Amino acid sequence: MTEETTTLAEPTPPPVRDWPALDLTGPEFDPVLAELMREGPLTRIRLPHGEGWAWPATRYEDVRAITNDPRFSRAEVTCRQVTRLAPHFKPRPGSLAFADQPDHNRLRKAVAGAFTVAAMKRLRPRAQEMLDGLVDGLVQEGPPAELVERVLEPFPISVVSEVMGVPAADRDQVHTWTRQIISTSGGAEAAERAKNRLYGWITDTVRARAHSTGDDVYSLLGAAVAGGEIGETEAVGLAGPLQIDGEAVTHNCGQMLYLLLTRPELMERMRDQPEARATALDELLRYIPHRTSVGLARIALEDVDLHGLRISAGDAVYVSYLAANRDPDVFPDPDRIDPDRDLNPHLAFGNGSHYCTGAVLARLQTELMIGTLLDRLPGLRLAVPADEGRWRRKTMIRGPQTLPVLW
Repeated sequence: MTEETTTLAEPTPPPVRDWPALDLTGPEFDPVLAELMREGPLTRIRLPHGEGWAWPATRYEDVRAITNDPRFSRAEVTCRQVTRLAPHFKPRPGSLAFADQPDHNRLRKAVAGAFTVAAMKRLRPRAQEMLDGLVDGLVQEGPPAELVERVLEPFPISVVSEVMGVPAADRDQVHTWTRQIISTSGGAEAAERAKNRLYGWITDTVRARAHSTGDDVYSLLGAAVAGGEIGETEAVGLAGPLQIDGEAVTHNCGQMLYLLLTRPELMERMRDQPEARATALDELLRYIPHRTSVGLARIALEDVDLHGLRISAGDAVYVSYLAANRDPDVFPDPDRIDPDRDLNPHLAFGNGSHYCTGAVLARLQTELMIGTLLDRLPGLRLAVPADEGRWRRKTMIRGPQTLPVLW
């Protein structure tokens, strides 16, 4: 009697799809990402820069699983040129974004005290005071006004600079550098020049605060370096992304306000029901496409099987929080803004150990800006037709470039 054996062939991986950097206007969902979501839980993509291809995970549960799985490493990304959106890629030692455990917790601990819920409660009156000063200027001058220039940019810059400990005299220059770093329009050389200047300034600031007892981020970092808890290069790499985070708040709030200004029923609800704003803001955070394409990759440290496909050791993997936030298995009717959505476990601030360090700060700024503008500018509306608005181009963080309004 002869024993027969059957060898099952591994599933054929999906074809590699090119994903160009699209300059989308308005809060339109990326059509390439929408196609990837329809094609399956795991597909393969090639982005405009870097080398090779990567697996993008678009399902909510897969995104959560990968971001909590130590078999997928951020640190390993620094050793190679994976396919990516950004034309420039030069991560620095100390960056939380590229740290795996246990280094991630060691680095995060150095600045955690500046971003606690208690710290944000202490900051709130000062932040409201800064915001009121900006809105006072609008009210005194009267309409029309350009909200991005007058409120949405200067307020987060001021608040982040307050938390970081940036002297008032340096804030405009620091903002110029951070804006250039996240732009893709000037190319790699311009972004690298801006990054070198910003990180040089951060280095000098951390050194100058080695013996400070302040509770701002640069003082905490100076003390941590002096105490041997982290190295100076780690402190500088840790501070840079935190300094840049104010840009995201500006453009996320810009998208939220654009949605309110183009949906009268939503605007009316937000204005007339202040007690329900927190729930509605969570829904807007879930809905807005806060970035272009995908963020930072991870590298598989060993073979991982997912949905019948083999992710091999060394493969690059991206997770899409934007896609996860539109997963119909978690968010019924995901393409509709539902301000009454009760269960809303959105991933707008990330997931796992790389959950945004400044999430509580970002939420505070968002609540203050949206609430204050609605309360103090009655009849707030766009000053131009919605389709004439200008949106940021060639950038990794999406949002309106201008938001001219009347009230």
